[in-house]
Amino acid sequence: MATLAPYACRPEATRGRRHPEPAPQGRSDFQRDRDRIIHCSAFRRLEYKTQVFLNHEGDLFRTRLTHSIEVAQIARTLARSLGLQEDLTEAIALAHDLGHTPFGHAGQDELNACLRELVPQAGGFEHNLQSLRVVDELEERYAAFNGLNLCFETREGILKHCSRSRARTLGDVGERFLLGTQPSLEAQITNLADEIAYNNHDVDDGVRSGLITVAQLMGVEIFAEHHDQVLRRFPDVEAKRLVSEVIRSMINTLVLDLTHTTQARIRELAPQSVDDVRAGPPLAAFSPAIQAQADALKQFLLHNLYRHSQVMRMMGKARRVVRELFQAFLDDPRLLADEYRRDDPIDQARAIADYIAGMTDRYAIREHRELFRMD
Repeated sequence: MATLAPYACRPEATRGRRHPEPAPQGRSDFQRDRDRIIHCSAFRRLEYKTQVFLNHEGDLFRTRLTHSIEVAQIARTLARSLGLQEDLTEAIALAHDLGHTPFGHAGQDELNACLRELVPQAGGFEHNLQSLRVVDELEERYAAFNGLNLCFETREGILKHCSRSRARTLGDVGERFLLGTQPSLEAQITNLADEIAYNNHDVDDGVRSGLITVAQLMGVEIFAEHHDQVLRRFPDVEAKRLVSEVIRSMINTLVLDLTHTTQARIRELAPQSVDDVRAGPPLAAFSPAIQAQADALKQFLLHNLYRHSQVMRMMGKARRVVRELFQAFLDDPRLLADEYRRDDPIDQARAIADYIAGMTDRYAIREHRELFRMD
Protein backbone atom coordinates (compact mmCIF):
# COMPACT_ATOMS: atom_id res chain seq x y z
CA MET A 1 0.00 0.00 0.00
CA ALA A 2 1.24 3.51 -0.78
CA THR A 3 2.38 5.68 2.13
CA LEU A 4 -0.55 7.38 3.82
CA ALA A 5 -0.71 11.16 3.93
CA PRO A 6 -0.83 12.77 7.39
CA TYR A 7 -4.47 13.78 6.79
CA ALA A 8 -5.60 10.22 5.95
CA CYS A 9 -7.67 8.08 8.30
CA ARG A 10 -5.76 5.25 9.96
CA PRO A 11 -7.38 2.02 11.08
CA GLU A 12 -5.23 1.82 14.19
CA ALA A 13 -6.55 5.27 15.20
CA THR A 14 -10.22 4.58 14.49
CA ARG A 15 -12.78 6.18 16.78
CA GLY A 16 -14.07 2.67 17.27
CA ARG A 17 -17.28 0.72 16.92
CA ARG A 18 -20.61 1.11 18.66
CA HIS A 19 -20.08 -2.28 20.30
CA PRO A 20 -16.48 -3.04 21.35
CA GLU A 21 -14.88 -6.03 19.65
CA PRO A 22 -11.42 -7.62 19.72
CA ALA A 23 -9.12 -6.29 17.01
CA PRO A 24 -9.21 -8.34 13.78
CA GLN A 25 -6.34 -10.67 12.97
CA GLY A 26 -4.63 -10.59 9.58
CA ARG A 27 -6.49 -7.52 8.38
CA SER A 28 -7.22 -3.97 9.53
CA ASP A 29 -10.44 -2.62 11.01
CA PHE A 30 -11.30 -0.92 7.72
CA GLN A 31 -10.71 -4.16 5.82
CA ARG A 32 -13.06 -5.89 8.25
CA ASP A 33 -15.69 -3.23 7.53
CA ARG A 34 -15.35 -3.72 3.77
CA ASP A 35 -15.60 -7.49 4.16
CA ARG A 36 -18.69 -7.27 6.35
CA ILE A 37 -20.38 -5.05 3.80
CA ILE A 38 -19.63 -7.40 0.90
CA HIS A 39 -20.99 -10.41 2.83
CA CYS A 40 -24.20 -8.79 4.09
CA SER A 41 -27.60 -9.55 2.58
CA ALA A 42 -28.38 -5.91 1.74
CA PHE A 43 -25.31 -5.82 -0.52
CA ARG A 44 -26.43 -8.93 -2.40
CA ARG A 45 -29.89 -7.46 -2.95
CA LEU A 46 -28.35 -4.50 -4.80
CA GLU A 47 -27.95 -6.84 -7.78
CA TYR A 48 -31.70 -6.65 -8.35
CA LYS A 49 -32.31 -2.99 -7.54
CA THR A 50 -32.74 -0.29 -10.16
CA GLN A 51 -30.22 2.31 -11.19
CA VAL A 52 -32.29 4.02 -13.93
CA PHE A 53 -33.90 1.11 -15.77
CA LEU A 54 -36.00 -1.37 -13.82
CA ASN A 55 -34.36 -4.71 -13.20
CA HIS A 56 -36.54 -6.67 -15.60
CA GLU A 57 -36.05 -4.22 -18.50
CA GLY A 58 -32.75 -5.76 -19.58
CA ASP A 59 -29.68 -7.62 -18.38
CA LEU A 60 -27.15 -5.14 -19.77
CA PHE A 61 -28.24 -2.08 -17.79
CA ARG A 62 -26.58 -1.11 -14.54
CA THR A 63 -27.97 -2.06 -11.18
CA ARG A 64 -27.21 -0.63 -7.74
CA LEU A 65 -24.65 -3.40 -7.31
CA THR A 66 -22.67 -2.70 -10.48
CA HIS A 67 -22.93 1.03 -9.76
CA SER A 68 -21.49 0.52 -6.26
CA ILE A 69 -18.58 -1.49 -7.65
CA GLU A 70 -17.88 1.23 -10.22
CA VAL A 71 -17.94 3.90 -7.52
CA ALA A 72 -15.51 1.83 -5.45
CA GLN A 73 -13.10 1.55 -8.41
CA ILE A 74 -13.11 5.31 -9.04
CA ALA A 75 -12.87 6.12 -5.33
CA ARG A 76 -9.90 3.79 -4.78
CA THR A 77 -8.07 5.41 -7.72
CA LEU A 78 -8.62 8.83 -6.14
CA ALA A 79 -7.60 7.58 -2.69
CA ARG A 80 -4.32 6.16 -3.96
CA SER A 81 -3.46 9.37 -5.82
CA LEU A 82 -4.15 11.46 -2.71
CA GLY A 83 -2.46 9.20 -0.16
CA LEU A 84 -5.75 8.27 1.51
CA GLN A 85 -6.87 5.04 3.16
CA GLU A 86 -8.04 2.84 0.27
CA ASP A 87 -9.83 0.15 2.29
CA LEU A 88 -11.92 2.75 4.12
CA THR A 89 -12.70 4.49 0.85
CA GLU A 90 -13.79 1.20 -0.72
CA ALA A 91 -15.96 0.31 2.28
CA ILE A 92 -17.80 3.64 2.11
CA ALA A 93 -18.32 3.27 -1.65
CA LEU A 94 -19.68 -0.27 -1.40
CA ALA A 95 -22.08 0.67 1.42
CA HIS A 96 -23.37 4.00 0.18
CA ASP A 97 -26.49 2.59 -1.54
CA LEU A 98 -27.37 -0.24 0.88
CA GLY A 99 -30.53 1.59 1.96
CA HIS A 100 -31.85 2.28 -1.52
CA THR A 101 -35.42 1.23 -2.23
CA PRO A 102 -36.57 -0.78 -5.22
CA PHE A 103 -37.23 1.29 -8.35
CA GLY A 104 -34.47 3.83 -7.75
CA HIS A 105 -35.30 7.41 -6.84
CA ALA A 106 -38.96 6.91 -7.73
CA GLY A 107 -39.24 4.27 -5.01
CA GLN A 108 -37.45 6.47 -2.51
CA ASP A 109 -39.58 9.51 -3.29
CA GLU A 110 -42.83 7.57 -3.01
CA LEU A 111 -41.86 5.87 0.24
CA ASN A 112 -40.91 9.26 1.66
CA ALA A 113 -44.25 10.70 0.53
CA CYS A 114 -46.16 7.79 2.09
CA LEU A 115 -44.48 8.23 5.46
CA ARG A 116 -44.88 12.01 5.51
CA GLU A 117 -48.52 11.95 4.40
CA LEU A 118 -49.81 8.91 6.28
CA VAL A 119 -47.60 8.80 9.39
CA PRO A 120 -45.92 12.23 9.63
CA GLN A 121 -44.53 11.47 13.09
CA ALA A 122 -42.33 8.79 11.53
CA GLY A 123 -40.14 11.44 9.91
CA GLY A 124 -40.10 10.49 6.22
CA PHE A 125 -37.60 8.35 4.32
CA GLU A 126 -34.17 9.09 2.84
CA HIS A 127 -32.00 6.34 1.37
CA ASN A 128 -28.81 7.84 2.78
CA LEU A 129 -30.14 7.58 6.35
CA GLN A 130 -31.53 4.15 5.53
CA SER A 131 -28.07 2.95 4.48
CA LEU A 132 -26.81 3.88 7.93
CA ARG A 133 -29.83 2.18 9.49
CA VAL A 134 -29.03 -1.00 7.55
CA VAL A 135 -25.46 -1.20 8.86
CA ASP A 136 -26.38 -0.05 12.38
CA GLU A 137 -29.58 -1.99 13.04
CA LEU A 138 -31.21 -4.01 10.28
CA GLU A 139 -28.61 -6.57 9.24
CA GLU A 140 -28.93 -9.73 11.37
CA ARG A 141 -25.67 -11.67 11.06
CA TYR A 142 -23.94 -11.46 14.41
CA ALA A 143 -24.90 -12.89 17.78
CA ALA A 144 -23.52 -10.02 19.86
CA PHE A 145 -25.19 -7.04 18.13
CA ASN A 146 -27.61 -5.86 15.46
CA GLY A 147 -26.22 -4.47 12.23
CA LEU A 148 -22.63 -4.77 11.05
CA ASN A 149 -21.00 -2.78 13.88
CA LEU A 150 -18.83 -0.77 11.50
CA CYS A 151 -16.15 1.72 12.49
CA PHE A 152 -17.12 5.34 13.07
CA GLU A 153 -15.15 6.43 9.98
CA THR A 154 -17.11 4.11 7.69
CA ARG A 155 -20.45 5.14 9.18
CA GLU A 156 -19.44 8.79 8.88
CA GLY A 157 -18.79 8.32 5.17
CA ILE A 158 -22.08 6.52 4.55
CA LEU A 159 -24.05 9.46 6.01
CA LYS A 160 -23.50 12.02 3.27
CA HIS A 161 -26.21 14.49 4.31
CA CYS A 162 -28.71 14.82 7.11
CA SER A 163 -31.10 17.39 8.57
CA ARG A 164 -30.20 18.94 11.91
CA SER A 165 -33.29 17.44 13.54
CA ARG A 166 -32.35 13.92 12.45
CA ALA A 167 -28.68 14.49 13.24
CA ARG A 168 -29.57 15.01 16.91
CA THR A 169 -30.78 11.42 17.07
CA LEU A 170 -27.65 9.86 15.54
CA GLY A 171 -25.07 10.42 18.26
CA ASP A 172 -21.43 10.88 17.26
CA VAL A 173 -21.97 10.24 13.56
CA GLY A 174 -24.49 13.10 13.38
CA GLU A 175 -22.38 15.68 15.19
CA ARG A 176 -20.83 17.24 12.11
CA PHE A 177 -24.25 18.31 10.82
CA LEU A 178 -24.82 20.19 14.08
CA LEU A 179 -21.30 21.66 14.28
CA GLY A 180 -20.88 22.48 10.58
CA THR A 181 -17.72 20.39 10.20
CA GLN A 182 -16.63 18.07 7.38
CA PRO A 183 -16.28 14.30 7.10
CA SER A 184 -12.95 12.64 6.36
CA LEU A 185 -11.36 13.24 2.98
CA GLU A 186 -12.00 9.56 2.19
CA ALA A 187 -15.72 10.30 2.58
CA GLN A 188 -15.50 13.49 0.52
CA ILE A 189 -13.85 11.83 -2.48
CA THR A 190 -16.25 8.88 -2.38
CA ASN A 191 -19.18 11.27 -2.60
CA LEU A 192 -17.74 12.79 -5.77
CA ALA A 193 -16.76 9.38 -7.16
CA ASP A 194 -20.45 8.50 -6.88
CA GLU A 195 -21.32 11.54 -8.97
CA ILE A 196 -18.69 10.71 -11.60
CA ALA A 197 -19.95 7.14 -11.87
CA TYR A 198 -23.66 7.71 -12.16
CA ASN A 199 -23.49 10.66 -14.58
CA ASN A 200 -21.19 8.91 -17.04
CA HIS A 201 -22.66 5.47 -16.78
CA ASP A 202 -26.19 6.79 -17.15
CA VAL A 203 -25.00 8.23 -20.47
CA ASP A 204 -23.89 4.73 -21.44
CA ASP A 205 -27.17 3.08 -20.40
CA GLY A 206 -29.21 5.90 -21.93
CA VAL A 207 -27.57 5.52 -25.34
CA ARG A 208 -27.71 1.72 -25.11
CA SER A 209 -31.45 1.92 -24.43
CA GLY A 210 -32.08 4.27 -27.36
CA LEU A 211 -33.70 6.90 -25.11
CA ILE A 212 -30.92 9.42 -25.76
CA THR A 213 -28.71 9.73 -28.83
CA VAL A 214 -25.18 10.77 -29.61
CA ALA A 215 -26.61 13.60 -31.70
CA GLN A 216 -28.39 14.97 -28.61
CA LEU A 217 -25.29 14.55 -26.47
CA MET A 218 -23.23 16.59 -28.93
CA GLY A 219 -25.01 19.62 -27.46
CA VAL A 220 -23.31 18.91 -24.10
CA GLU A 221 -19.85 20.47 -23.96
CA ILE A 222 -18.01 17.76 -22.04
CA PHE A 223 -19.36 15.00 -24.29
CA ALA A 224 -18.73 16.91 -27.52
CA GLU A 225 -15.13 17.71 -26.54
CA HIS A 226 -14.27 14.11 -25.76
CA HIS A 227 -16.23 12.81 -28.75
CA ASP A 228 -14.08 14.92 -31.08
CA GLN A 229 -10.89 13.86 -29.29
CA VAL A 230 -11.76 10.18 -29.71
CA LEU A 231 -12.57 10.61 -33.43
CA ARG A 232 -9.24 12.34 -34.00
CA ARG A 233 -7.47 9.33 -32.52
CA PHE A 234 -9.74 6.68 -34.03
CA PRO A 235 -11.45 8.14 -37.14
CA ASP A 236 -12.92 4.79 -38.22
CA VAL A 237 -14.16 3.60 -34.83
CA GLU A 238 -17.58 1.92 -34.82
CA ALA A 239 -20.44 3.66 -33.00
CA LYS A 240 -20.61 1.28 -30.04
CA ARG A 241 -16.91 1.60 -29.27
CA LEU A 242 -17.04 5.33 -29.88
CA VAL A 243 -19.48 5.88 -27.02
CA SER A 244 -17.46 3.66 -24.71
CA GLU A 245 -14.27 5.54 -25.52
CA VAL A 246 -15.96 8.91 -24.96
CA ILE A 247 -17.26 7.83 -21.56
CA ARG A 248 -13.88 6.40 -20.62
CA SER A 249 -12.23 9.68 -21.61
CA MET A 250 -14.75 11.79 -19.68
CA ILE A 251 -14.27 9.74 -16.52
CA ASN A 252 -10.49 10.09 -16.84
CA THR A 253 -10.76 13.87 -17.22
CA LEU A 254 -13.06 14.16 -14.19
CA VAL A 255 -10.84 11.96 -12.02
CA LEU A 256 -7.67 13.84 -12.96
CA ASP A 257 -9.30 17.24 -12.47
CA LEU A 258 -10.70 16.20 -9.09
CA THR A 259 -7.28 14.90 -8.07
CA HIS A 260 -5.39 18.02 -9.12
CA THR A 261 -7.94 20.45 -7.66
CA THR A 262 -8.06 18.58 -4.37
CA GLN A 263 -4.26 18.42 -4.22
CA ALA A 264 -4.12 22.20 -4.71
CA ARG A 265 -6.58 22.74 -1.87
CA ILE A 266 -4.59 20.42 0.37
CA ARG A 267 -1.40 22.36 -0.36
CA GLU A 268 -3.17 25.62 0.44
CA LEU A 269 -4.68 24.51 3.74
CA ALA A 270 -1.92 22.04 4.72
CA PRO A 271 -3.97 19.73 6.99
CA GLN A 272 -1.75 17.64 9.25
CA SER A 273 -4.39 15.23 10.51
CA VAL A 274 -7.87 13.95 9.78
CA ASP A 275 -9.10 16.28 12.54
CA ASP A 276 -7.69 19.22 10.53
CA VAL A 277 -9.67 17.95 7.53
CA ARG A 278 -12.85 17.77 9.59
CA ALA A 279 -12.34 21.27 11.01
CA GLY A 280 -11.67 22.96 7.66
CA PRO A 281 -13.67 23.72 4.52
CA PRO A 282 -14.42 20.97 1.96
CA LEU A 283 -11.19 19.83 0.31
CA ALA A 284 -12.42 17.51 -2.44
CA ALA A 285 -13.67 19.45 -5.45
CA PHE A 286 -13.57 19.87 -9.22
CA SER A 287 -12.18 23.00 -10.83
CA PRO A 288 -14.88 25.59 -11.66
CA ALA A 289 -14.67 24.87 -15.40
CA ILE A 290 -15.03 21.11 -15.02
CA GLN A 291 -17.73 21.50 -12.39
CA ALA A 292 -19.71 23.60 -14.86
CA GLN A 293 -19.33 20.92 -17.54
CA ALA A 294 -20.37 18.17 -15.10
CA ASP A 295 -23.41 20.19 -14.04
CA ALA A 296 -24.43 20.68 -17.67
CA LEU A 297 -24.23 16.92 -18.25
CA LYS A 298 -26.32 16.32 -15.16
CA GLN A 299 -28.98 18.75 -16.40
CA PHE A 300 -29.01 17.08 -19.81
CA LEU A 301 -29.62 13.68 -18.20
CA LEU A 302 -32.35 15.10 -15.98
CA HIS A 303 -34.33 16.55 -18.88
CA ASN A 304 -33.63 13.98 -21.58
CA LEU A 305 -33.22 10.65 -19.75
CA TYR A 306 -34.70 10.72 -16.25
CA ARG A 307 -37.76 12.64 -17.52
CA HIS A 308 -38.07 10.72 -20.79
CA SER A 309 -41.66 9.61 -21.34
CA GLN A 310 -40.77 5.90 -21.21
CA VAL A 311 -38.85 6.32 -17.95
CA MET A 312 -41.64 8.46 -16.49
CA ARG A 313 -44.27 5.85 -17.37
CA MET A 314 -42.32 3.07 -15.70
CA MET A 315 -41.54 5.23 -12.68
CA GLY A 316 -45.22 6.08 -12.35
CA LYS A 317 -46.02 2.37 -12.18
CA ALA A 318 -43.22 1.87 -9.67
CA ARG A 319 -44.51 4.63 -7.41
CA ARG A 320 -47.97 3.08 -7.49
CA VAL A 321 -46.54 -0.29 -6.44
CA VAL A 322 -44.72 1.27 -3.48
CA ARG A 323 -47.71 3.34 -2.35
CA GLU A 324 -50.20 0.50 -2.59
CA LEU A 325 -47.88 -1.85 -0.72
CA PHE A 326 -47.32 0.69 2.04
CA GLN A 327 -51.02 1.48 2.36
CA ALA A 328 -52.02 -2.18 2.42
CA PHE A 329 -49.51 -3.05 5.15
CA LEU A 330 -50.42 0.05 7.17
CA ASP A 331 -54.15 -0.74 6.96
CA ASP A 332 -53.65 -4.38 7.93
CA PRO A 333 -50.28 -5.28 9.52
CA ARG A 334 -51.47 -8.91 9.63
CA LEU A 335 -50.35 -9.06 5.99
CA LEU A 336 -46.79 -8.77 7.26
CA ALA A 337 -44.56 -11.50 8.63
CA ASP A 338 -44.32 -11.47 12.43
CA GLU A 339 -40.85 -9.91 12.39
CA TYR A 340 -42.28 -6.73 10.86
CA ARG A 341 -45.24 -6.29 13.20
CA ARG A 342 -45.10 -3.65 15.92
CA ASP A 343 -47.49 -2.48 18.65
CA ASP A 344 -46.61 1.21 18.37
CA PRO A 345 -48.07 2.90 15.23
CA ILE A 346 -44.91 4.90 14.49
CA ASP A 347 -42.69 1.87 14.96
CA GLN A 348 -45.05 -0.06 12.71
CA ALA A 349 -44.76 2.53 9.94
CA ARG A 350 -40.98 2.47 10.17
CA ALA A 351 -40.93 -1.34 10.07
CA ILE A 352 -43.09 -1.26 6.92
CA ALA A 353 -40.66 1.22 5.38
CA ASP A 354 -37.76 -1.07 6.29
CA TYR A 355 -39.51 -4.00 4.68
CA ILE A 356 -40.34 -2.18 1.44
CA ALA A 357 -36.92 -0.51 1.23
CA GLY A 358 -35.26 -3.90 1.49
CA MET A 359 -37.21 -5.33 -1.46
CA THR A 360 -35.66 -5.86 -4.86
CA ASP A 361 -37.55 -4.59 -7.91
CA ARG A 362 -38.89 -7.99 -8.86
CA TYR A 363 -39.78 -8.95 -5.27
CA ALA A 364 -41.80 -5.74 -4.88
CA ILE A 365 -43.64 -6.45 -8.14
CA ARG A 366 -44.32 -10.04 -7.04
CA GLU A 367 -45.52 -8.95 -3.58
CA HIS A 368 -47.83 -6.37 -5.16
CA ARG A 369 -49.21 -8.98 -7.56
CA GLU A 370 -49.91 -11.42 -4.73
CA LEU A 371 -51.76 -8.78 -2.72
CA PHE A 372 -53.83 -7.20 -5.47
CA ARG A 373 -54.44 -9.77 -8.23
CA MET A 374 -57.49 -12.02 -7.93
CA ASP A 375 -56.26 -14.98 -10.05
